[in-house]
Parts: sequence; C-alpha cells; structure tokens
Amino acid sequence: MKNIMVIIGSLVIAFAFNFFLVPFEILSSGISGIAILVGLLTPFDTGLLNFLFNLPILIFGYFKLGKEITINTLVCVIALSFFLYLLPVVNVTDNILLSAIFGGVISGIGIGTIMKFSGTSGGLDIIAIFISRTSNMSVGLLLTGMNGIIVLISGAIFSWDIALYTLLSIYLTGKMIDKVHTNHIKLTMQIVTTKGEAIREELLQSIYRGITITEGYGGYTNETKQIIMMVVTRYETLHIKNVVRSHDEKAFINIFETVEVDGEFARN
Repeated sequence: MKNIMVIIGSLVIAFAFNFFLVPFEILSSGISGIAILVGLLTPFDTGLLNFLFNLPILIFGYFKLGKEITINTLVCVIALSFFLYLLPVVNVTDNILLSAIFGGVISGIGIGTIMKFSGTSGGLDIIAIFISRTSNMSVGLLLTGMNGIIVLISGAIFSWDIALYTLLSIYLTGKMIDKVHTNHIKLTMQIVTTKGEAIREELLQSIYRGITITEGYGGYTNETKQIIMMVVTRYETLHIKNVVRSHDEKAFINIFETVEVDGEFARN
C-alpha cells in the first residue's frame, strides 16, 4: 500500500512539473528543481538528471533516516524520473501566475502524500526530514528556507520575474506539504503495559525518539506495570501502536496533542 501511494504521489508531482512549471521555466523545490534547471539548459533528460542527482542523498538517507524511508524514497525517485520522462511537457494555461500557483499546490500535495507514507521525493526532502526530527521546525518551513538558493539561481539565469514566480510556487509547495504531511505536529503517547522492557527494546531500534519509563500498578488488580512515555510525530503513532500490540494486546495507550516541546525531542 505504501509503495502504491508513493507512486501515485510521484505521478502527481510529475504532472505538476510538466503541465505547469516546466513550460514557463518555473523551477520546483529541491533537487527536482535543479534537475529541471539543468534540463532546460542542456539536452539531458530531466528524469535522468533527477535520478542521478538524488543518488548520493539517498545514501545519506539510508544511514540517517533508516531503511524503510530510504526504500520508499528510492521508489519515488525512480517513479518520478519515469513519469517526468513519460509525460509530455504541455502548456495547460497561458497565464504564468496560474501555472506557478497550481504547479506549487499540486506538487505540494504529491510530496506531502509521499511523506505521509514514510517516503520522500528525494533531495532536500531527506535533509529537511532529518532536521525536523531533531528540532521543532516543520518540514515545509525548512524546505522553503533551503530553496532560497534555487530562487537566486533562477533569477540569475532566466529573469527575476521568473525567480519571483518560482518563489511563489515553492512557498505554496511548502504550505501544502505541511497541510498534507503534518509531520511537525507533536503527540505524546502514554503506554501502560506489563511488557515494558520488550517494547522498549524494539522501539529503540526503530524509532528516533527518547523514551521515559516509570513504574506503576493497576488500581484494580494491584499488578505491577510499566508506563512508557514518548513524544512523537503523527505519522509514527501507527508504527508504535503496532509494536506495542505485538507484545501486549491488553496494553493501554493514551495519545494527546503536545502544545510545546522544550528539551531533547530526538533520541541521541
């Protein structure tokens, strides 16, 4: 299911590129934007460039974000490169402002969908997720900030009008990523279980978060229990629940939204 959603998200991104952004030489965010830029200036295919530029960052992602997210990202990079090659470059509208708006929104929906299913579209997305996991900054905000260099390149090579349209498109992409992805929303999970040590060991191997464990006992049974507390992002909750249920079907799980995190959020 995850790979299917990642492929669908890749198709949405490719559609936004080839039908709205590329016809007006508007660059997208991240490595894909650099691939579009080089593709416009050289005879090389944008899809092939996107794949080649992403390879070293994928290696970084494997060591810093884990196997699952890297495999899903690789699926996305291959699918996006294929769709960029397959779909024709079509000028849907003659209005460059509409193209910048819809191109940014649609590509943001595609990237946000991919991130929601534990993948990235490659490039700067991997770096943004890594920084987001160790801070309280949203992925969309990070991507918008890091993509300022692409705006400058666009203005220097093409025109500053194009650069401003690129900035608008990148900003809308970042906002849509946050709307769809919601990775920056923090949740506190409290897990009451009799299998605390087994759950702790598995979570520490798969979740990049700190864990606090206290002792307690059941008010009715007087049975000794462990209370596990974690602050996590929204998309991590399903995995954590699956881990808990695999060890303790009767565990009590309480999840509530966290207003602010002050201190270490990621596991050292």
